[in-house]
Amino acid sequence: MPRLLLIDIGNTHTHLGLANDKKVLRHANFPTSDWFNGTATKSINRFTVGNRITGSSLCSVVPKATPHAIRALKQRHIVPVILSIQTVIGVGINYPKPHTIGPDRLANAMAVHHHYGAPSIVVDFGTAVTFDVVDRHGDYAGGVISPGLSAMTDYLHEKTALLPRIKIREARTAIGKNTEEAMIIGAVHGYRGLIQGILRELKRELKSDSLPVVATGGYAALMARRLPDITAVEPLLTLEGLRLLHAARGKD
Repeated sequence: MPRLLLIDIGNTHTHLGLANDKKVLRHANFPTSDWFNGTATKSINRFTVGNRITGSSLCSVVPKATPHAIRALKQRHIVPVILSIQTVIGVGINYPKPHTIGPDRLANAMAVHHHYGAPSIVVDFGTAVTFDVVDRHGDYAGGVISPGLSAMTDYLHEKTALLPRIKIREARTAIGKNTEEAMIIGAVHGYRGLIQGILRELKRELKSDSLPVVATGGYAALMARRLPDITAVEPLLTLEGLRLLHAARGKD
């Protein structure tokens, strides 16, 4: 069966998706650094083995990696649809400098508007925690950028002599009985508080107390467990935006 290859190049990981004309079927990750050491193509070949790839769409927040991805696809005689402010579909843009919007954020806005309507908000738990807003007119209206969970905990480990590197997981108490537990509480409960506060301000500005808030990214499911403001968890939202892009632009 023909399949579509979706590539979302993030700062830390590159996310791959395999899709048909209805949905993303499966996904995988590899380190974005692999674009520069020559091993990314092998990862793509393993991911797509046994499938006939007939098209591709791509977004990237690492400009130096983009040419490597395009070259890898052209070796398979595929010219990808690249998400940018010129190719975005499904949402308008209400933003002073639209060329500065990260294409992954555009993909999220496209997907949330298509599936959840407007107004709506996406919270993406990646290297940074980003909030993206689609306003009641269906326009991408901007958002918020905060340091990611791993960025915060890794920074504490790197800049202090005694704080360990931790694996983020659910905080079972509010009072830490050891250093690792105290750091987990600070990260998980602290970020839930940050998210609640930002969502409260966004809803106030949008003049909407009730609207879809969709979480995506690596820690989406964990963080959403005790955040009633998050109405849905869609781990593949960015890839779904790329699938919608190709459906609209792939035959241009």
